[in-house]
Amino acid sequence: MSQLRKHLTFTWRHRWRAFWQRRRLGHLGRRVHIDKSVEFMRYPHNISVGNDVVVKEGARICSCNANAIVSIGDRTTVGYHTFIFASAKIVIGDDCLIAPFVYLVDSNHQMARGSRINEQPNETAPITIGRDVWIASNVTILKGVTIGDGAVIAANSVVNADVAPYAIYGGSPAKKIGERT
Repeated sequence: MSQLRKHLTFTWRHRWRAFWQRRRLGHLGRRVHIDKSVEFMRYPHNISVGNDVVVKEGARICSCNANAIVSIGDRTTVGYHTFIFASAKIVIGDDCLIAPFVYLVDSNHQMARGSRINEQPNETAPITIGRDVWIASNVTILKGVTIGDGAVIAANSVVNADVAPYAIYGGSPAKKIGERT
């Protein structure tokens, strides 16, 4: 059991939040710890949260349209004020650590000249995060990225390309800086 989970306290407020969200979400696993000010937005029935997940204060998890899917695996922690916005699909594996202020978005606005930006369609591509991944603070993960099992993304990185399993990436744009040993 992780150090975080050893010290979690499930108050009646946490139980109430889980009870309420269980009625709204597509799936909410057992022993999910939902802090205050967490929002599951727009199409919550398209959001699936596994067992023993911790969602910290201020997190925003959004299925942006009727077909968009968000799936969070077992024993994953979603950090304070993290935003997960899916227009297509975002899948996060089991046993991941997502630090505070992480931003995952699987779409970008098009920006052709001659049309107003706010009238142009989005380009979308799924984001897939493997198992046992650590995403440090202030990381942005963009559309179409796959992060392999066991990878680590350093703080303040922008990930716009796939990350190999057990690789350590950092920077903007993120590049390989090492391997887990």
